[in-house]
Amino acid sequence: MSIMDTIGVGTLLLLLITSIFIYMTWNQMYKKRNLPPGPTPLPLIGNLLHMQMGEITGLLMKLWNQYGPVYTLYFGSRPVVFICGYQAVKEALVDHAEEFAGRGSLPLLDKFTQGYGLAFANGERWKQMRHFSFKTLKDFGLGKKSTELKIQEEAQNLVNEVKKRNGLPIDPSKMIMDAVCNVFCFIIFGNQFDYKDERCSTLFSFVEEIFRLMSSSWGQMEDTFPQLMKYIPGPHKKIIAVSEEMVACIQKRVEINQATLDPTCPRDYIDCFLIKMEQEKHNPNTEFNMRNLLLSVHSLLLGATDTTATTLKHALLILLTYPEIQAKLHKEIDQVIGRNRFPLLSDRSQMPYTEAVINEVQRFADISPLNAARAVTKDTQFRGYTIPKGTNVNALLSTVHRDPSQFSTPYKFNPNHFLDENGGFKKNDAMMAFSAGKRRCPGEGLALIELFLFFTIILQNFTLTSEKKFTDNDIAPKLSGFLNQPIPFQLSFIAR
Repeated sequence: MSIMDTIGVGTLLLLLITSIFIYMTWNQMYKKRNLPPGPTPLPLIGNLLHMQMGEITGLLMKLWNQYGPVYTLYFGSRPVVFICGYQAVKEALVDHAEEFAGRGSLPLLDKFTQGYGLAFANGERWKQMRHFSFKTLKDFGLGKKSTELKIQEEAQNLVNEVKKRNGLPIDPSKMIMDAVCNVFCFIIFGNQFDYKDERCSTLFSFVEEIFRLMSSSWGQMEDTFPQLMKYIPGPHKKIIAVSEEMVACIQKRVEINQATLDPTCPRDYIDCFLIKMEQEKHNPNTEFNMRNLLLSVHSLLLGATDTTATTLKHALLILLTYPEIQAKLHKEIDQVIGRNRFPLLSDRSQMPYTEAVINEVQRFADISPLNAARAVTKDTQFRGYTIPKGTNVNALLSTVHRDPSQFSTPYKFNPNHFLDENGGFKKNDAMMAFSAGKRRCPGEGLALIELFLFFTIILQNFTLTSEKKFTDNDIAPKLSGFLNQPIPFQLSFIAR
């Protein structure tokens, strides 16, 4: 054997011994931690080899069956705890709400947000932003007749646009998104915001671009393995630049509000925030500053505009698949509202079947199956395991909405999940479309008003039909990035 051959064999043996040592050391350290069980991670890459980005929900559901309601995956060297099923998720997010109230890391946006704003803050800053936003959105959503009138106006505009198509097949996506966005602009920016101008189109194009980048394979890899992806060029690097442009656009809207502000008569969310900033300008510890205002609006736009529109699209596709459910809805709408006046929010309490269908759409469509990442605020004992402070926790809403202990037919669309034996509406705490606990979506009240009014006004005016026959597989949720999107479809709106 030559000297070179000897060196080659020696190098190979050294690499092999080193690899075995690293693996054994890592494995020993990994097993000593009292984290929940899960597939054995490898050094540096963690459970990367277990991941299939297009099948992530299916994988997580299988791990639920294999390891039980609490398990751990390693994203690189970073452990992430997953909590599954209604009982475990409720125990974490509701019964131990304070411990599970932290916002987990979101590498895609953390460099940009730096802990500011409503969705990405923690500690005292988050508590102040949350309290303010909940109260303000509730006041404008539930407390003002003008909001109900605005939703009715946008729903009627949508009906008028649809009627122009004379029953021809159309893709309703853009019209629905425009209508929902217009209502949201009214809440955030007020009447003075002309949503038909170029600035509004630009603002929502930023939202769509951020979601597109986050949902791409590049974006998901960045979120899962940030230490690796920060050295790799690609489209995921654009997310911060797009967010900066979006916030610059929001800044211009804020300046318009500042120039026309009447502190005695707030018109929208931004006015209320500006008034609070003025009230606390001498408080050195105040969190009501311009950066928190801009980032709060940024996170509200990301969190609210796409989810409500996506839920409505799911609803239309489902009703095409189940015409018998659509017929029952038409009957209830005709009995309670008739066809000669607008549906009112006050009608909702008299329409249990409509309420049940809307809740079942939210459960079945499961818009945000992975939920936004939480983090434990201190070392936490949970079901016999230790979760160290700051560890990311994902409470999987998909496992709640598909929990057979809570829903008799978890994989089938069934409004009876929300009806009692007398046909009355039956609330079910396992419907967590808006999450649960301290990080529950602050826009929930507004979203529910929008869903009810848009849904009933569309069905009051139209019968939904399609030349294509859709199947249960067609309406089953399809994960695209972080959201379950319906398949592309067209339908005809036939005037009633």
